[in-house]
Amino acid sequence: MLRVSVLKRRGNFTLQARFAAPTPGVTALFGRSGSGKTTLVDIISGLLPPDEGEVRLGDTVLTNTASSRSLPVERRRVGYVFQDARLFPHLSVDGNLRYGATRAGPATPVIVFDEVVSLLGLGALLRRRPRDLSGGEKQRVALGRALLSQPQLMLLDEPLGSLDLARRQEVLPYLEALRDRLLIPMVYVSHEFEEVMRLATHLVLLDAGRVVAEGPVTEMSLRPELRSIVGPDLAGAVLEGVVTTCNEDAGVADLAVGSGTVRLSLRGAVPGTRLRLQILARDVILSTREIAGLSVRNAVCGTISEISPDEEDTVLVSVDIGGAIILARITRAALAALGLHTGQPIWALVKAVSMRGHAFRAPTRP
Repeated sequence: MLRVSVLKRRGNFTLQARFAAPTPGVTALFGRSGSGKTTLVDIISGLLPPDEGEVRLGDTVLTNTASSRSLPVERRRVGYVFQDARLFPHLSVDGNLRYGATRAGPATPVIVFDEVVSLLGLGALLRRRPRDLSGGEKQRVALGRALLSQPQLMLLDEPLGSLDLARRQEVLPYLEALRDRLLIPMVYVSHEFEEVMRLATHLVLLDAGRVVAEGPVTEMSLRPELRSIVGPDLAGAVLEGVVTTCNEDAGVADLAVGSGTVRLSLRGAVPGTRLRLQILARDVILSTREIAGLSVRNAVCGTISEISPDEEDTVLVSVDIGGAIILARITRAALAALGLHTGQPIWALVKAVSMRGHAFRAPTRP
């Protein structure tokens, strides 16, 4: 476990954060700008001392103010990737990567140079200087340099924050590969929920310097604390399921979720692959009876498990589809007209084109 319980005062801002995240995996710190995410990561790294508290990774105490113990930054074996890549401009990509290896110490490396080059697709870039790289390429080199220092913990502070959408989409698959193929715990800071949804195995929600909720991403997607951060347009349920069939000609795949099946627009999926997807509440239509003759490809039968307040004129309806939950946003007028209530059978209708799935395999130690 990564256990953090710290207090830090900085002017008018106070960070008082406590969480425990399972390792290995990706713990995402998510919240609005100014919620304390970077301050918290700096404390974990040792760059910023807390006023009070403890940071512990497994059996290793990184910081404990009660015993006046604090491992120096250089002994923490922490790889830190910032929003800007911070590469050495006078060194080639090869030189930047090998600099990371010099920080690893005399121990036999667990992560070797060729593996990092292959994993991050850096083979064709080794002779280039940073000035000749795109933003996405620079961040991949920064990731590789941090990995070659043989860290026991990776900290990534909005590593895609300075990139445009195309470059973010370029780098995200490499981050997914790191999560799925390496056993290094990662703490990932972001204010973009799509990144969190794709990468995180554990989600810590921060608001005004406090941890307001934490847990698995699928559970956190249903929490009102998350909805208050992302806003109504991005409110929805994150689901995980397994690909059962894939029709390449039609560009669709079927995914077993709960006791039902959903169809989404997806090519190249392999049956048996575990996927994670988000269904936005605004994209779900509810019906009190089974409907045919519509272009909507998904009509999943479930049971209403909860009806909760939303905006002034809307409510959120939670539909249990056999252990998985879908959220639907409907008007209060529709709620009354349909006579909806908890325990009632219901059909949730969702367009296949409104969903995107991403391969997901939570790392586990053998």
